[in-house]
Amino acid sequence: MDQTRLDERDIAILATLCREGRIAKTELAARVNLSPTPCWDRMKRLEKAGLIRGYHAEIDLDRLGPHVQVFVTVELDSHKAETFQLFERTVARMDAVTGCWAIGGGYDYLMQIVCPDVARFQDLMDGLLESRAGVRRYYSYIVTKPVKNDPPAMGLLRR
Repeated sequence: MDQTRLDERDIAILATLCREGRIAKTELAARVNLSPTPCWDRMKRLEKAGLIRGYHAEIDLDRLGPHVQVFVTVELDSHKAETFQLFERTVARMDAVTGCWAIGGGYDYLMQIVCPDVARFQDLMDGLLESRAGVRRYYSYIVTKPVKNDPPAMGLLRR
């Protein structure tokens, strides 16, 4: 779906679902000032267009047990396409890597990693270095306290 074809109700539906994925359809319809059937039709259209890729729960990791969350910047040995592809395939298989983004600037990637403890994190990074995935160097940043982790404000993304 072309972004310019979204109207204010579509944006309101997306914004509400970003914050409350389990909201009842009737409640969602009331919040965006639509009757349930047209709201449901819009949701299905947004899903079909690929704007809604899924519905997820936000898990409180602290309640599950001890863990460490680490952001890691990665610089690769080479900037050849096959090096990037190898690194991305390797990282895609690593369950502890919960996010990975190719970035511009001084580093090639930013990874988000969640492990039970720092020792497991170091084992993971040692394994990544030994895997010949093309990592030249990395810098790790351990999260000491979450401050903000919100979905993007849909209205700001509107053209």
